[in-house]
Amino acid sequence: MTGEERRKEVLLKRDGRRVRRNDPCPCGSGLKYKKCCMSADSGQGKSIEERYLKEHRIRLKGKGDVEGIRKAGNLAVELLLLVEKHIRPGVITDEINTLIHEFTVKNGAIPAPLNYRGFPKSVCVSINEEICHGIPGNRVIHEGDIVNVDVTPILNGYYADASKTFFAGEPGPDALKIVTVARECLKRGMTMARPGNRIGDIGWAIQTYAESQGCSVVREFVGHGVGFDFHEPPQVPHYGQKGKGVVLVPGMVFTIEPMINLGKKDLHILADNWTAVTDDHSLSAQFEQTVLITEEGLESLTPFDL
Repeated sequence: MTGEERRKEVLLKRDGRRVRRNDPCPCGSGLKYKKCCMSADSGQGKSIEERYLKEHRIRLKGKGDVEGIRKAGNLAVELLLLVEKHIRPGVITDEINTLIHEFTVKNGAIPAPLNYRGFPKSVCVSINEEICHGIPGNRVIHEGDIVNVDVTPILNGYYADASKTFFAGEPGPDALKIVTVARECLKRGMTMARPGNRIGDIGWAIQTYAESQGCSVVREFVGHGVGFDFHEPPQVPHYGQKGKGVVLVPGMVFTIEPMINLGKKDLHILADNWTAVTDDHSLSAQFEQTVLITEEGLESLTPFDL
């Protein structure tokens, strides 16, 4: 190798280590340095933040933004803990809406679902065969029901999104199975969310596990970027191929929210134009957290015990 070739090969030092063109990029993107931050470090071209915005419309979050989302996430977790204390047979779903709305406003936040594209309530409450987007109303929760509650507070302009599926009373074997599988699907999806992996790795892990348990993964609704807005790029499918999709890099904030059916994946929307239900009336469960890709791996910004 000539002196000129060596000069081009070794471009900078980070933490006392020389980074070469073909080394993994120090930003954690999983790409080679020459295909990632090399031009920015040499004073040419765009930074990774600029590239991800231009190429994928993904807005990476800085430290201040992350702190804002984390505070909204802490409120989301408090909301779910509050709901857990009140879920029981005999409760009307609109009572959950009132509980969520009042606690959100009391803490200086805004419930994002309220009036979002015409949604009439402050929270989504989905029971049994309802997959998502159930509108609270006069429906009574019965013994053995599974109840998904999906909350999204906006605090000081930042959004955080989370949901859990709860048992009302004593669950039957089918309810116990689908909730257990859905919870494990979220855990497995989160283990794949780290720098250098791809969005497809998350869906692959979820789909592989769900189908190994005889369950199915909903295709029509996916995870999504969040933080500055309710729904941002990227979309995060809960099915797919390993090694496909956008490379995960530090600063990405998005939800992982697998919706898992005990029967087939097919669904339809009710006459209210919101509530999604399983075609075969099988049970459906979901767990959701808002996650941040860090230099080291992953941080949940809505951390509740799985």
